[in-house]
Amino acid sequence: MRKLFVILSIVFPVLCLILGLLVHPFWFWCLAVVIPIAIWGFYDMSQTRHAIARNFPIVGRTRYVAEFLRPKLYQYFVESDTDGRPFHRIDRSMIYQRAKNQVDTMPFGTQLDLYAEGYEWMNHSIAALDKKDMNTDIRVMVGGPQCKQPYSLSVLNVSAMSFGSLSKNAILALNGGAKMGNFAHNTGEGSISPYHLEPGGDIIYQVGTGYFGCRADDGGFDPEAFRATVAPPQVRMIELKLSQGAKPGHGGILPAQKNTPEIAAIRKIQPGVDVDSPPYHRAFNDPEGLLRLLQQMRELSDGRPVGFKLCVGNPHEFLCICKAMLKTGIYPDFITVDGGEGGTGAAPVEFSNFVGMPFREAVAFVHNALLGFGLRKHIRVIASGHIVSGFDIYRAHALGADACNAARAMMIALGCIQALECNKNTCPTGVATQDAFLMKGLVVENKTVRVYNYHKKTVGSFVELMAGAGMDNPSKISRRSISRRVLMNQVKRYDEIYPYLPEGCLLQPETTPNDWKDMMGMASAEAWN
Repeated sequence: MRKLFVILSIVFPVLCLILGLLVHPFWFWCLAVVIPIAIWGFYDMSQTRHAIARNFPIVGRTRYVAEFLRPKLYQYFVESDTDGRPFHRIDRSMIYQRAKNQVDTMPFGTQLDLYAEGYEWMNHSIAALDKKDMNTDIRVMVGGPQCKQPYSLSVLNVSAMSFGSLSKNAILALNGGAKMGNFAHNTGEGSISPYHLEPGGDIIYQVGTGYFGCRADDGGFDPEAFRATVAPPQVRMIELKLSQGAKPGHGGILPAQKNTPEIAAIRKIQPGVDVDSPPYHRAFNDPEGLLRLLQQMRELSDGRPVGFKLCVGNPHEFLCICKAMLKTGIYPDFITVDGGEGGTGAAPVEFSNFVGMPFREAVAFVHNALLGFGLRKHIRVIASGHIVSGFDIYRAHALGADACNAARAMMIALGCIQALECNKNTCPTGVATQDAFLMKGLVVENKTVRVYNYHKKTVGSFVELMAGAGMDNPSKISRRSISRRVLMNQVKRYDEIYPYLPEGCLLQPETTPNDWKDMMGMASAEAWN
């Protein structure tokens, strides 16, 4: 191939010269194409970085073009409606249709394999209710006995996504949709930006390990900066992030190309550099310290609901927190449980694929642990991790959640096409980028309505499912409500797969179930290990 290219690189220019002299001057213009290609080919043969281009000059470059186009072509022309990851075509189409207020019904029956292992369904009732008689604004009051300003939280809210990871137009649209639909918008760990405040939607301020928005000069927690950040009245809840599902135990990542001077000023960091939040909190180093920090945040925020978010890792560490609650008498008002299938703009492959407890097991475990310690009545559980449809909300309630947060589904409602370029600052829809040109494609007024529509229709579908099951309140949903095919010829209900713990059973050694005794023995209120 190399020899052939050398021969052609000599023959074609000579041929063009001869034809230009003997036939027509037009052939001289062909040299403008032939000579650059020849130069490019000789460069390919001399470079040492790409073996394919070195051995197959010019032609070998087509591999990189194909590699670039592959995800796009595969998504639109190759994969089936149920094969796509992390969101398949059925889910994406449903979100688009609801966001655009279009017909979202399905013709000709399901495309799912109802006899495949893992297929799940809810149990409906002959005594179904009329959806017209149902309350479509399902809410839950968040705020325990130590909270002075409880908040009425929607059953579905915008999960944590930072300004910096998302564009300012995306943040404006998400918060505008939250304002229209009366649901909450979690800021993510990137602090509260002017674009969170401008539309006027309710805000959940998330504090991560980088303490952005309440960061001291040494990188630690600054109480006075925290007080100033949560001063706006639309800041309704505060969430301390211990870990997130996409990269638990790793810390957040803000690539340098997204760290603009504006974002750096909001976060109080240096612009134009990669910012890696530490994987641990500097403000505490034991379970009791975690709860003391939450209590301090509650006091600094004038008694607003405070809680923490985590992806469950070592189960005994969560039991450490429960024991510390009993010892200190300090209770979080809510706990957000993220699953290992959660998404992010940038995460190491190993952390995304192989670290963290999946959503279903995590929510069931947290609910059982709080129940076993007699703490469940004080604390709301919010589920986060691949929440898309009304059935996902229903399933989360069956496992033990009181409300849900959705992140990537809200991005798709904004127009995200799952291009998988969130970490490159090249998002073609202007959602996950700081590129001003790309950002202009996201028209805030239009996308605000789409976020509102998606939320309204998805909560409406959840209400319809409850009506079909003969239930008029989410509190009536239990693990008996969901069935799963565990083998081709075997079906189990969720209460058989994830058995409930008796309330208060973990308070005494003699009532602790055998499969919890090792974890309880490892758990201490004074230390993680």
